Amino acid sequence: MGQIKACLFDLDGVIVDTAKYHYIAWRELAAELGFEFTEEDNERLKGVSRMTSLNILLEIGGVTLSDEDKLKLAEKKNENYRTFILKMQPDEILDGAEAFLKELKAKGIRIALGSASKNAMTILDRLQLTHLFEAIIDGTKVSEAKPDPEVFLKGAEALNVKPDECVVFEDAEAGVEAALAGNMKCIGIGSPDVLGKANMVIDGLHQMSFEKLMELN
Repeated sequence: MGQIKACLFDLDGVIVDTAKYHYIAWRELAAELGFEFTEEDNERLKGVSRMTSLNILLEIGGVTLSDEDKLKLAEKKNENYRTFILKMQPDEILDGAEAFLKELKAKGIRIALGSASKNAMTILDRLQLTHLFEAIIDGTKVSEAKPDPEVFLKGAEALNVKPDECVVFEDAEAGVEAALAGNMKCIGIGSPDVLGKANMVIDGLHQMSFEKLMELN
């Protein structure tokens, strides 16, 4: 493996927790369709695309719709979600994330975002973190979903570093698999039971430091 030169970060669950806003937006949609959507149901939507999520939601409610109606509903859900994220404040950054990003920057480590979210730029702007990222690869720039490594490979390319010089920070199993498939090291954030394939698993970026990162070299 190459010397670590860059860190690539997923957004949701790593730098900020927008999952609650996704859940509220889906729950509101279900209520309009006349059924309840629980937090337990919501677990099935983690790391899944918007249209697949909608299909799962409709299946739970026993609702059948035309493709045209599905697109309208997916758009409505996204509009609901965006009303929440447009009110986000910098105090919603997850514990330790900003400090770790600043430490990496001070040490000359390149930083990119690798997120499937099409709203990534909006969220980073609201959190006032955009200036810390040299490259932002989001859902508007990729065609393949994780576990395909496309989002991280494009991040490495944008930073002009080799994949084996990158460390990815991910909270989802598909994201860990994407990083490893791209020949990158990966630090999982969350449960070792779920993220066991990662090179290291931590509870959050508050447990990270430049020194700890260098242990992966």
